[in-house]
Amino acid sequence: MPNPPSKSKMTWHHIMSFVWIVVGSFFAAASIKIFLVPNQLIDGGVVGVALILARIFGDNYLPYFLVLLTIPFLHLAYTSIRRTFVIHMFVAVVVFAGFLYLLESAPHFIGDPLEVIVIGGAILGVGVGIIIRNGGCLDGTEILAILINRKKGFTVGQVVLFINIFVFGAYGWIFQDWHIAIRSLIMYVVAFKMLDLVIVGLEELKSVLIVSSKPKELGEVIMSELGLGLTIMHGKGGFSGESREILFIIIERLDLAELKDIILREDPSAFMAIENLHEVVYGKHGHVPYKKKARRKFFSKS
Repeated sequence: MPNPPSKSKMTWHHIMSFVWIVVGSFFAAASIKIFLVPNQLIDGGVVGVALILARIFGDNYLPYFLVLLTIPFLHLAYTSIRRTFVIHMFVAVVVFAGFLYLLESAPHFIGDPLEVIVIGGAILGVGVGIIIRNGGCLDGTEILAILINRKKGFTVGQVVLFINIFVFGAYGWIFQDWHIAIRSLIMYVVAFKMLDLVIVGLEELKSVLIVSSKPKELGEVIMSELGLGLTIMHGKGGFSGESREILFIIIERLDLAELKDIILREDPSAFMAIENLHEVVYGKHGHVPYKKKARRKFFSKS
């Protein structure tokens, strides 16, 4: 059984998480103060509502609106989700609000709408993505979406999208400026895609389950020609009751076509199930096996 991480390592991990949350909060605040507010754009969720209220009552009140609107969601998270998440979220919101206050006199970026949307959205997505990747959160609507998902079955993405459409629609209706509302929605899409890149990473990995009549021979060919490691799992046919070994492989998207060619060449009747992987976490000495590297087994036979 592996030894649990030492207290010093855990402490260092928590410290670095908070450091990265501070970094992400700075990027998100800089995007809002330099790109969004000067161009009258808004974000989705709680931040978007705070920006609407700030435009009505004054930009100086933005940090206060943000904190006040987030308090109910912090309470929801405390009662319904793990408490460590609440701590990370509280730190992220407070630091984010602090940077919004400190960047009050930051220079404004006034340019072509496309430049504002792409650059501002990208910086915002990077900032929020860093916060989420390190266990924090800025948007309380995601907490509400998690609770609705548990009770009603709607996905988190569906709930958040519905809330944000309402926020952007309310902005267009209140200020009678649907062009800005649509630009804000486009910028939100840019930020969301960049957030996804930060959380998932640039690597496009796939997991492949292979059911073959000759798994041993097929596994040896795959390891020999692609230099990939694999796991051999034991399965049993639901109808036939026949025991069979199943191959499990993690592979880069660019090598997937070659893997399929090899499998169908060696066993034309083989069955493959291919899925996208959002994240792969390895231990101390593990990493994704790449083509033409040392042909080692990264997954043990189980």
